[in-house]
Amino acid sequence: MSEESIQSAGREIHAPAVPGVLPAAGEGVSTAPVIPAPPSLAALLTGHILRDGEGVMLILKPSLWYVPFQSARFSAAVLIGAIAAILWQGRNPMRERYDLEIAGLLIAGRFMWAILQWMGQLYVLTDLRILRLAGIFTVDVFDCPLRKVARARFITPVNEKLMGLGTIEIIPVDDRPSAVWQTVNRPREVREQIIAMINRASQHPLG
Repeated sequence: MSEESIQSAGREIHAPAVPGVLPAAGEGVSTAPVIPAPPSLAALLTGHILRDGEGVMLILKPSLWYVPFQSARFSAAVLIGAIAAILWQGRNPMRERYDLEIAGLLIAGRFMWAILQWMGQLYVLTDLRILRLAGIFTVDVFDCPLRKVARARFITPVNEKLMGLGTIEIIPVDDRPSAVWQTVNRPREVREQIIAMINRASQHPLG
């Protein structure tokens, strides 16, 4: 599934947001911006995360820029180490090639790990809760009712800002740790939608 299809927030979708989640009898299908999740994560949502009658308003994954951003520091450190080793050992073409090959393997491994991290990230906004799913071998779920969200603020590093991306920190009112929706496209639009749902939940706490 391409990044464009995953993060097409704002498009009107006339189908259930997640397979298996259907509108209640007598209700029309919501025209709120909804983005389909990858099949495996959608199955996880419908089977273990979503509650009866809970409507999905938004599903996002990080931008693919997440992968190089997560790998940049490690890759730079490996390259610096390889160059330092080459300079320290003196002119030795065989050794230089070996050092560069090792550096390349390490960088490739870090990129693969970042891709797995990207695949495991999913951000979900429903009419009741805000969630973040993350993990590779096990899934870590941040789950906070909208009425218990104190703030949704920007944390935008320079590299994300240059690419028109952003990170949104979700801060609960209680003592639970905060969570971030990291490296998302159109972050201002996404944040506005989160705030709108938080305000709606605070005005209709039993709705």
